[in-house]
Amino acid sequence: MERNHRLENQKMIKLLMDLSLPATVGMLVNALYNIVDTIFIGRGIGYLAIGGLTIAFPVQMIIMAVAQMVGIGAASVISRSLGAKNSERANHVAGNSFLSVAVLGILICVLGSIFIDPLLRIFGATDILLPYAKEYLQVILIGSIYFPFAVSGNNLIRAEGNAKAAMFSMMIGAVTNIFLDYLFIFPMNMGIRGAALATILSQLVSVIYVLSYMYGKQSTLKVKLHHLKPDWKIIYETMTIGFSSFARQVAGSAMAIILNNSLTFYGGELALSVYGVVQRVIMFLFMPLFGIVQGMQPIVGYNYGAKKISRVKEAVKLSIIATTIFALVSTLFGELFPNFIIGMFDKNPELIENGVFALRIVISMVPIIGVQIIGAALFQSIGKAIPSLILTLSRQVLFFIPLVLILPRIYGLGLLGIWLTFPLADFLATIFTAVMLKKEMRVMERQCSEGN
Repeated sequence: MERNHRLENQKMIKLLMDLSLPATVGMLVNALYNIVDTIFIGRGIGYLAIGGLTIAFPVQMIIMAVAQMVGIGAASVISRSLGAKNSERANHVAGNSFLSVAVLGILICVLGSIFIDPLLRIFGATDILLPYAKEYLQVILIGSIYFPFAVSGNNLIRAEGNAKAAMFSMMIGAVTNIFLDYLFIFPMNMGIRGAALATILSQLVSVIYVLSYMYGKQSTLKVKLHHLKPDWKIIYETMTIGFSSFARQVAGSAMAIILNNSLTFYGGELALSVYGVVQRVIMFLFMPLFGIVQGMQPIVGYNYGAKKISRVKEAVKLSIIATTIFALVSTLFGELFPNFIIGMFDKNPELIENGVFALRIVISMVPIIGVQIIGAALFQSIGKAIPSLILTLSRQVLFFIPLVLILPRIYGLGLLGIWLTFPLADFLATIFTAVMLKKEMRVMERQCSEGN
């Protein structure tokens, strides 16, 4: 009840900071794990292994997509239920989310294992990269049985306002992963399979923590056996709201099919390895933005449910300011020190030269992307699934995919055309989001006036 009171009454800048800072720290630690993991693979196995990791990554995105669909959808419903003082419904939503991720996780593991070879070929695996990607993914799929629960549960913890516990659930997994990565890749010389094993074992640690929290005294949610009974109305609402997150991740995987194959066509295995490194850097730059989003979402969901529209507007405006500042600082660091950043992963001169060139172009529009991320998250938090879905898909489907197919063929741009696609898609998606966000804020202003 104390957490609910904070969401409804605490000064917004302090509330957003209290909820966003732990989420941002957790996301940064998680991003740091991805950076360190790739550095260990590059230094311990070689840049071709990074290429294999790049091929397997879209499948990991699909696993994450399923977990986020359930977790973010359930978190939105739970936030609004708590705002409406309906704790029993919140518990039922949480129980149904547990059931959903269990079933979906098993399905992913079984289907992924059966179709692993054609799946990796679709995502651009060459004869050279396929062994690396397959060895890695075979192990990762085992973790897909339980990993979605950690992601989904983390969102539920955040929905009830306990950002610090949500942060710790991410940090404990990331720190464990870094330690096991080093142990398995270097002293034990287990290669890329060791990196995958470190990942699924650290995911298991996160799951154990989430379970201990959810069934401990700290949690506001009290999920009991009868809450696990399937309620198709709740499942439908959860999936509908969370579908935009699922669509974004799956669209990213669809984008990866075209992007990976284009990179292979215009630049071979080296270009794929370069993108693998740049992709990890982009994730690190974006993570603080998603930390702010995760802090914003329970505030927006709760206050929208409590019909406090002025607080919703305030949370959105502060979040846009914060994401823009973070993105600008991150981009400046990437633009000023690209040689140092790329050189951390591998000392191959070709990788560094091509990586520096690509990184500077790819991140050039990151400072404005906060508007796009906040806009999509706003519609999701207030339960407007269709606008959220449209905004979520705008960058990958409406802009990136057509551009990446067209630009490399214009004036023989080739690989340069692929790198230029990233900032152009960011710019167009941000403009599109700003228009929709402005319209929604006007609607909220009318609602606020009518409420007064």
